[in-house]
Amino acid sequence: MATIAVYSLKGGVGKTSLAVNLAWCSAMLSARRTLLWDLDPQAASTFLLGGGAGRAQAQAVFTKDIEPSKLAHATAIDRFDLIGADASLRGLDLLFHELDKKKRLAKLLSQLDSAYDRMLLDCPPGLTETSEQVMRAADLIVVPVIPSPLSERALDEVTRHLGGKAKVPLMPVHSMVDRRRKLHAEALERHPDWPVIPMASIVESMAARRAPLGAFAPRSPGARAVADLWQAIELRLSRPKKK
Repeated sequence: MATIAVYSLKGGVGKTSLAVNLAWCSAMLSARRTLLWDLDPQAASTFLLGGGAGRAQAQAVFTKDIEPSKLAHATAIDRFDLIGADASLRGLDLLFHELDKKKRLAKLLSQLDSAYDRMLLDCPPGLTETSEQVMRAADLIVVPVIPSPLSERALDEVTRHLGGKAKVPLMPVHSMVDRRRKLHAEALERHPDWPVIPMASIVESMAARRAPLGAFAPRSPGARAVADLWQAIELRLSRPKKK
């Protein structure tokens, strides 16, 4: 199993829609047994995939009160399971601090290793105890970056924070791109090798349809861009890990 975290220091960069759409690509385009684990207490991924309004027990898995496999449930999409989020995750950072177990999330993921081929983590924003756990558990961290100075600054801060101590690679992705905007065009010129996800009004309809783009608009530019990104992720995962 490979674990891909979708993470950003900033909110509002298209993180959740990217996580949901990449998980759909994993399940449907690569035919991978896929689990999306929503770690964000806002539970946006959970809502988009038809979950929510259940018992507040998402945090219990980290205290070993519930096994992670017990919280995983099938979505309406073949080979695509979800561990949903709820309001109990608001205290997750404090819990991680009190537990003082640096690899608790990694160990929980290892319990699911035989059940899934790809695990995607929809992470809350910020440099927190939860993000530290994610950085120790992930094989790849996909970082959506809006082509703006503040968003690029946030990426720089994460890169500095990781420094040389982490082996997990970062994969920056330009998200919510409008090529007509000067700042966006200039940012794309500075980083021509970064994948690009365009700004698209149809992405907003995911919330109304409660489904990934590939399920209802597979030929849209946004869906095609995410599919291309997923192929790049699979290629990156196929490379030998650096020691």
